[in-house]
Amino acid sequence: MRLMECVPNFSEGRDKSILEAIAASIRNVNNVVLLDVDPGADTNRTVFTMAGEPEAVVDAAFQAIKTASQLIDMSVHHGEHPRMGATDVCPFIPISGMSMEDCVHYAKVLGERVGRELGIPVYLYEYAATREDWRNLANVRSGEYEALPEKAKDPNWKPDFGPHIFNAKSGATAISAREFLIAYNINLNTRDKKKAHDLALTIRESGKPARDANGKLLKDEKGNKIITPGLFTHCKAVGWYIDSYNRAQISINLTNYKVTPPHLVLDKVRELANEMGIQITGSELVGLIPKAALIDSGKYYLNKMKESTGIPEKMIMETAVQSMGLAELSPFELDKKVIEYAIAKQDALAKMRVDEFCDLLSTDAPAPGGGSVAALCAAMSGALSAMVSNLTIDKKGYEKVQKEARELAPQGQVIKENALDCIDKDTDAFYAMMDAIRLPKKTDEEITIRTQRIESATQKAILVPFETLEIAVSALKLAEKVAAIGNINALSDAGVAALTALTAAKAGYYNILINIQGVTEKAFIEDICQRSDALIKKAEAIASKIEADVCTRLKAN
Repeated sequence: MRLMECVPNFSEGRDKSILEAIAASIRNVNNVVLLDVDPGADTNRTVFTMAGEPEAVVDAAFQAIKTASQLIDMSVHHGEHPRMGATDVCPFIPISGMSMEDCVHYAKVLGERVGRELGIPVYLYEYAATREDWRNLANVRSGEYEALPEKAKDPNWKPDFGPHIFNAKSGATAISAREFLIAYNINLNTRDKKKAHDLALTIRESGKPARDANGKLLKDEKGNKIITPGLFTHCKAVGWYIDSYNRAQISINLTNYKVTPPHLVLDKVRELANEMGIQITGSELVGLIPKAALIDSGKYYLNKMKESTGIPEKMIMETAVQSMGLAELSPFELDKKVIEYAIAKQDALAKMRVDEFCDLLSTDAPAPGGGSVAALCAAMSGALSAMVSNLTIDKKGYEKVQKEARELAPQGQVIKENALDCIDKDTDAFYAMMDAIRLPKKTDEEITIRTQRIESATQKAILVPFETLEIAVSALKLAEKVAAIGNINALSDAGVAALTALTAAKAGYYNILINIQGVTEKAFIEDICQRSDALIKKAEAIASKIEADVCTRLKAN
């Protein structure tokens, strides 16, 4: 799943009607979910958080910026927070299935559209910056809104997009691509803010002033304070006292969890706090978190306990929640705190009970159909291979294959999750194709648009079962390895993993063949047919080998 987050900040935190209008402009865009609206009256600023398919998020961001430009007048704006525009900043963040380069591309797409259609000067910052000195937002926003008239006269301040003029009503907007920011607090069993802050200074990247044995500040030959670097990069932290919790906390912003993940920070703080006689009672996640970040934390603790990481992703994340004490202050619900779950369709086929899915499958509804069943078979194959691997881990007589079994179990879970995604993707692709066919065709322009949409939708309806076919081949390769080293008592399960994977492969192949008839692009037809023919031959060869091996060994037993 390609998923991108966007966190635009608007220079309005008091007028609820304006904020609701901006929110409505986002909600009106399909395939985007507005996750949070956080207004601040004192700062006169509101942070919106949305996520969804990248193209849809770009469109929703534009509609929100457009609405803000119509309703917010910067010439009369006042607030505590630094700002230079009605839409002050609008960063894109990769969540899943996307790179930072992808987000930079979308930042430029949005910037060009905002500049062209709305006449707002746009500056790119952070990862999207076109100038090194514009990487830092503070530099871009220097002087704030009040400095824009002079910047409009300075060639050095020519914006990346939009006119080099002073837009009195909307100001200027900064658009970027950045890493996900995790707002994370660590709870202490003390009310002493100073102790919490001392720990914060030790871990944060900017560090703290160095002192001698008597506590005196150390300075260099020029009289400048010597700074002791903090223990973690991409980490900002302060210590504070929270009256409602009756305790001190270390408040942390992790600006790149891939480099500095919360679990490593927590474990180091536990160690440092223990030396001070302080106990860590738990921790708190403010806002939402990408699934990958919580899974990484869960796997970290499972590995420390020498337990299998090849278990369902929600079980891995629950391990993280328990190990980090994330539910100490309030309930931690994965469906609300994990971004991918928070925006997931509630009526997804993959969420159905088995009997409900089979009932729906048995009706005259054209979807779900064979493509979704193919994906389900691939998912079950991956799950079975994970099961056999887990039944092999820590079992007597299988000491020589422990390392491999621990590596194979997570691979089965990945195959399962990827295939489950294809259950709904296949049905969604079918309905998109039907929507294209229903488009009007009265004028030449309508006919052209309809033809293009049908071609695009039909190709997508082929690419999804092709993805299932690829997953099925991966599932067969995994089943072959699991059958070779797995617990002999689960050999039949490894065989069934191969059979269901072969079914998935053939079913995906059939869906490609039936839909290819509707494609007109010859290059696409030639490429997809060549690749799918090669994959199905590989699938049949692997499955035949596994079946012969499993049957021989079962009969021998």
